[in-house]
Amino acid sequence: FKLVYIHVFCKMQPKEIQQLRAGTKGAAQSVHFNNAGSSLPPDVVVETVMAYLREEAVYGGYETEAKYAGQLENVYKQIAKLINAHQDEIAIVENASIAWHLAFGGVDLKPGDEVITSEMEYVTNHIGFLNAGKNYGIKVMVVANDAWGNFDPRMLEKVISGRTRLIAVTHVPSAAGNILPVEEIGRIARRHGVLYLVDACQSAGQLPLDVEAIGCDMLSVTGRKYLRAPRGTGFLYVRKTVQDQLRTWLLDGHSVASVDEHGYRLLDNARRFELYEKSRALMLGLGAAVSYALDLGLERIRERVIYLAGVLRSRLSEVEGVTVHDRGERLSGIVTFSVSGMDAAAVKAALAEKRINVSIGRAQSTLIYMNKHQLSTILRASVHYYNTEEEIEVLRQELCRML
Repeated sequence: FKLVYIHVFCKMQPKEIQQLRAGTKGAAQSVHFNNAGSSLPPDVVVETVMAYLREEAVYGGYETEAKYAGQLENVYKQIAKLINAHQDEIAIVENASIAWHLAFGGVDLKPGDEVITSEMEYVTNHIGFLNAGKNYGIKVMVVANDAWGNFDPRMLEKVISGRTRLIAVTHVPSAAGNILPVEEIGRIARRHGVLYLVDACQSAGQLPLDVEAIGCDMLSVTGRKYLRAPRGTGFLYVRKTVQDQLRTWLLDGHSVASVDEHGYRLLDNARRFELYEKSRALMLGLGAAVSYALDLGLERIRERVIYLAGVLRSRLSEVEGVTVHDRGERLSGIVTFSVSGMDAAAVKAALAEKRINVSIGRAQSTLIYMNKHQLSTILRASVHYYNTEEEIEVLRQELCRML
């Protein structure tokens, strides 16, 4: 009885959801099902950024930074709390692509080395693999999903060899609804002593993240998606014991502890992977968004998002002519579908006229997966906790009118 009571007590209630929507100006302007692209930020995040910019405009950039030094430092602490890391393991960068490439490019790959990934890998990462193959002569091993759409950790273990240098996977794919078992993958990586990189750009802010439970050495995140932070924000986690193993290939005076005419000494933390110049206003916006998510609780957010996504898949499946493509035992807040006889771009445009925001997933976005299933484009509706069942019904009705 006690466990049931706690579950019900922690669940987001309609009144709370209405309050969250009231604190998000954009929620009154559109039905926003493009949270996997860029979520609507809470008003407090917008005001945090604008207030800092107003001060910066009056008092000067360096002077305002000095005034807010404590708050800026606290952003690292909040991010560390979000993923169960130490603040010395956090580097704040402009987006997940930069974070991922800083980590991947830091691995000392040599000809014949092998990198293992999944069929769900994002295009930016896929290009990184191709580039490393071209420049270093590495081999990329792809673990395909099973017949039910699941990543099978047993298949991963079978392809690990003495040449395996890195396992790199995307936690939640961009153009598919499934969730990879990153904790199980992490246990395998640790057992074999292989470096492990997780792209968490779609899972941060949607699902709880614990780098100790995942067992990853590196984790890349963007702010604009489920974290509801401003665009142009992101961060990289690098485990303390791994930092010295990675090459630093972008350096400035901010990256080093000391420098003289003959050499330099890197910082003894993950900020060695940062560059000095970035928007302090956006940093504070990222911190405000992370704090907002922590205050709500990531378990509660996950429960709400997964529930809404389930409702959306069910409603879409009721519409004759709509095909839902998501497969797998664990599904996320990303829902992918197609409309029979209609181009995805035309559907997106028609919905936009009704102020319903969805996005298009193209083949190159998740290239191996899309090619495997002969998909050139799909529609993507990605829900967040501030969405409602009423909004899902609006989308369903509009799709019915099209068919």
